[in-house]
Amino acid sequence: MEDQRGYDREEIFSKKVKAGKRTYFFDIKSTRANDYYLTITESKRRVNGDSFSYEKHKIFLYKEDFFKFVEALNETVDHVKNELLPDVDFDQYEQEEEESSNELKWE
Repeated sequence: MEDQRGYDREEIFSKKVKAGKRTYFFDIKSTRANDYYLTITESKRRVNGDSFSYEKHKIFLYKEDFFKFVEALNETVDHVKNELLPDVDFDQYEQEEEESSNELKWE
């Protein structure tokens, strides 16, 4: 179903990453003009007494910004790994699942 802004368009591709209490969704959707964009959603489960709800935050990323976004993300992660936390063994955080072993790099 589509809302008036077009944010709930049909997903073309989806990738889910579970990370503790958070889940990240990487979804490719199509525009009315048959172009594509990426939404990155962070979903956090919140407990409200006897029930729970999900808090969600979304980023919309368009094709003209893909390269700049991935480049900045990789540069930022490298800075944390090499400058801020050089003594941390980040290999311990890698998962053995085949699908999560893909490194985020723009080629």
